[in-house]
Amino acid sequence: MKVTSKEITKYVTTLAGINMPRMIYGTAWKKDKTAELVKLALESGFIGFDTACQPKHYYEPGSGKAITDYLYSNTNVKRSDLFIQTKFTFLRGQDPNNIPYNPKSPFNEQVDESFKKSLINLNTDYVDSYVLHGPYTDNGLTEADWKVWNAMTEIYKSGKVKQLGISNISSSQLAMLINLAEVKPSVVQNRCYARSKWDKETRTICSQNNIIYQGFSLLTANVYLLKDNYILKLSENKKKTPEQIIFRFCLQVGMAPLTGTTSEKHMKEDLNIFDFELSEEEVNFIENIAERYTFK
Repeated sequence: MKVTSKEITKYVTTLAGINMPRMIYGTAWKKDKTAELVKLALESGFIGFDTACQPKHYYEPGSGKAITDYLYSNTNVKRSDLFIQTKFTFLRGQDPNNIPYNPKSPFNEQVDESFKKSLINLNTDYVDSYVLHGPYTDNGLTEADWKVWNAMTEIYKSGKVKQLGISNISSSQLAMLINLAEVKPSVVQNRCYARSKWDKETRTICSQNNIIYQGFSLLTANVYLLKDNYILKLSENKKKTPEQIIFRFCLQVGMAPLTGTTSEKHMKEDLNIFDFELSEEEVNFIENIAERYTFK
């Protein structure tokens, strides 16, 4: 789904009616620097944050501390002004030495325990978006997936979660979830490769079902494009960085990009992508740009 420039504002309304920022700060891999970097992101202008109750890759309490401190010191900013998204992660994605729930418990209890821990970590009584970090297996949806999704649905019905989502999912798995779930996902969050036309099959299903596609690793999974002659020429013509060109492209094909930069300069640049546009020809070229490359 390509979006016209007039439709691209800093927020997008999701299927669940949530006012979600189009640029989200990702907190993975920040470890003990999480609080410091989330604070910097807040001060740079970010209002949307993505984390997970998965100590292996996220330090969720660090995000919570930074957000709490920021709200305390900025009385003109309310909790409702921010967008906080966290996740439930199956055991296979957890550090076996630091599991945030009892892995021997039934799946619904694992979800409840993980969610309650997230609320404590984030010092909040609700989250804006609760995401299943990935299906139980790489093929199809299993009984475990449905038990977890149903448990997440009950939390959604309680009002402590404003919308549900899913990450690291294939197009066929997503189609099955949409077809059979009582509460449909409002967001899909996937690693996005240019060589798959930026996950076009999954993005198409999202577009057809009013689901917002959140793309992550947009730069790190496609680092070669930052030196591509076409991207560099666009960068020169638009007076924007190659990274800004990529993020603007993502906006115009209907994505909500995630960025995990640790640089204050890049944080501000990543948010400064709403004052220019790419032509339809330029968007189409970037969507198919990987056809110029040979991958092993």
